[in-house]
Amino acid sequence: MADTATQALPEGFVLTLTDTAAGEVRKFLAAEDVPAETAGLRVSVLPGGCSGFKYSLNIEDAPVDDDLTADLNGTRVFIDAFSLQYLNGVVIDYTTSMQGSGFTFNNPNATGGCGCGSSFTA
Repeated sequence: MADTATQALPEGFVLTLTDTAAGEVRKFLAAEDVPAETAGLRVSVLPGGCSGFKYSLNIEDAPVDDDLTADLNGTRVFIDAFSLQYLNGVVIDYTTSMQGSGFTFNNPNATGGCGCGSSFTA
């Protein structure tokens, strides 16, 4: 679980976690039994979903070797190298509506998507 092999995000890379989303992540971190000094939010892109790729958010104890790490809006974030190529410019928000609440992704690099809002084409 050592994070000695982790590295910072590349210069010019932008990933935004809004105030609202960061607040929700902090609530999840506080509710989980994870070490505050190393735990964070894993933001990843996985093959699958109805459009080719899907987003994934998970609370993890610590980064793994080769993760890129960042402090976004007071929240520790872990990103793997595969996901990095799809996340530049993405804005992660948390919205509440009559249909429900959840994290949303605004990806300026997506060339298509689907109605679920969590799957995209790049």
